[in-house]
Amino acid sequence: MACYDPRLGAVVSATNSRQVCIGQVIPVNPPNGRQNHRLAQEKKNVETGLCPALMIVGPPDSGKNVLSHALFQALLSDHPDIYLQRAHWDREGNYVLELSSQTTDEEIEGFKLRNKGALTERFFPYHAQAILQLRRQKSLVIVDVGGMVQPEKLPILEACTHYLIISSKPEAVGAWHEFCRDRGNLIPVAVIHSSLAEVKEVHQVQPYLEITNGTWVRGRVQKVPEILLKPVKTIFTSNQ
Repeated sequence: MACYDPRLGAVVSATNSRQVCIGQVIPVNPPNGRQNHRLAQEKKNVETGLCPALMIVGPPDSGKNVLSHALFQALLSDHPDIYLQRAHWDREGNYVLELSSQTTDEEIEGFKLRNKGALTERFFPYHAQAILQLRRQKSLVIVDVGGMVQPEKLPILEACTHYLIISSKPEAVGAWHEFCRDRGNLIPVAVIHSSLAEVKEVHQVQPYLEITNGTWVRGRVQKVPEILLKPVKTIFTSNQ
């Protein structure tokens, strides 16, 4: 028995055979249901190299985790060959956002604390390699990298192509532009000034989208606005 991970292959989780051991990675092709899409993506990769990778960045408590998950879910039904990579150790993964509404805050914090990690030398280089591997197989990789501008994240910058800023602090936006655009040479897709109020105000659409929008809080997320979905779709569907 093995679990398919697109970043690695099939990871053996149980076995009665001496030919493999638990934890061994077996290289495999993607599941048959995605074969046609994979062939189209391979053609695209021949022409452009790798598929795009979109970094979701911004200061803490702005809604990055919630936005990343909402964006992933909004795209998934029409574009099943995308992937959300959580490149941070703050323990708030997709499973937290998908818990029942009856789950208490205390239970959620307990789950998060049990899965809390820490920064190591290998952390960001490992995730950078995972992103590159995903870009060889997927049509889009969404990357959540946590809430601080850190030089340790340079390997992630090198593995990505685009970025989207979500910030509850207007004064923090400039630092993320400098980090992602000026240092990483990434292409800006959107800036979202996040709000605790249910609001959608468009400030500009070119050269990148800039809006005030909310709320990006677990349990209170509204539908991802089409004006935001459109530029995200453009970066990976324009050549398909």
